[in-house]
Amino acid sequence: MENLSLEEKVKAVIQQIRPYLQQDGGDIQYIGITEDNIVEVKLQGACGTCPHAKITLKSGVEATIKKHIPEIKGVMDVALGF
Repeated sequence: MENLSLEEKVKAVIQQIRPYLQQDGGDIQYIGITEDNIVEVKLQGACGTCPHAKITLKSGVEATIKKHIPEIKGVMDVALGF
């Protein structure tokens, strides 16, 4: 993964996470990366309306992306505002 751009790395990790979200009727859409290395996504399906979406985003998605790509500072859901 070291020869990939930052965006390609993020998209690859999101593809690894996606099946877990889809098992629960949800999904995730990559939106972009800000100048300060915040990944913007949109949780969809059941994840978009789940009361635990913030936990999923921070403890699941963000933790996984930061583990694989340390230069990422965080993940934000553009639809939910966190």
